Amino acid sequence: MPTVNRITKPITHKGKKAILKKEPKLIENAKEALCLKGNRTSQIVTDFMKDLYDLKKPNAQMMKQRNDILPFEDITLVEKFSSKYNASLFMIALHNKKRPHNLVMGRTYEHTLLDMIEFGVENYKGLKDFKVEKITSGIKPLLVFNGELFENNYEYGRIKNLFIDMFLREEVQKIRLQGLEHVLSFTAVENKILLRSYRILLKKSNTKTPRIELEEIGPRADLVCRRNKFASEDLFKQACKRPKALKVKTKKNISKDTFGTTYGRIHVGAQHIGKIQTRKMKGLKKTIAEKKSAQKRKITNDNNDSAKKLKETAN
Repeated sequence: MPTVNRITKPITHKGKKAILKKEPKLIENAKEALCLKGNRTSQIVTDFMKDLYDLKKPNAQMMKQRNDILPFEDITLVEKFSSKYNASLFMIALHNKKRPHNLVMGRTYEHTLLDMIEFGVENYKGLKDFKVEKITSGIKPLLVFNGELFENNYEYGRIKNLFIDMFLREEVQKIRLQGLEHVLSFTAVENKILLRSYRILLKKSNTKTPRIELEEIGPRADLVCRRNKFASEDLFKQACKRPKALKVKTKKNISKDTFGTTYGRIHVGAQHIGKIQTRKMKGLKKTIAEKKSAQKRKITNDNNDSAKKLKETAN
């Protein structure tokens, strides 16, 4: 007899909450990231992944056990973890003789692989090596992308999109100046991306806007681009598709200025003021003399028009 997969409904309240948490929403929560270790890792790549985990917290989970993962050969285990922990982003620390200090970053769509990129970590300096004041945990960073490659090169454009997904957190409508504390800078050079992390210092100035200084807090690393696996254009468009309920409907003839004031343009047709029905009052009625003079004018105008027509026909 063939086996039948039955969908069991949750019985407990905790089970119902877990299923509701995994259901799709119109406004999604901040994307979760999984940090995984392969069978063989180096101290450099594990420390670098821990630093990225500290920057990503609380929207990240560090897996303590090592796993037999080779993502470019078999991605099924990563997809299984993605479905289990409801995490669409992942980082994997690996190390071997051919590809030393290897870090794989990627993301999934509907718990199947969307795209991933393999980086080699060079010139690493960790968070602990910078003896300066650190930023508060869970702060939303400013992402700065330097270099023409991010705009002109297809692969670097997709890597930029992946970095934005990895460090974006929640979308905000307004920004408070005192809340800007952290900057992540990505500089694209030939086959490398230079990652730098800074703390924003607001200094006094003679104007209302403060003077801004940047202090490096770590981590610092040069990421060498090795292998990549990008999604097809159709799959990428499907993953980026927004629901119709979130699309802003444009209203005609309505605009807003820089101060948020709404302006509307009204198109009014030709108005015939002489035919407007006014209130019937004795003071507004025409006298008998005015009516007679108006009738005489109308008769003379009609006679003149008929005479003109006769002349035109005679000619």
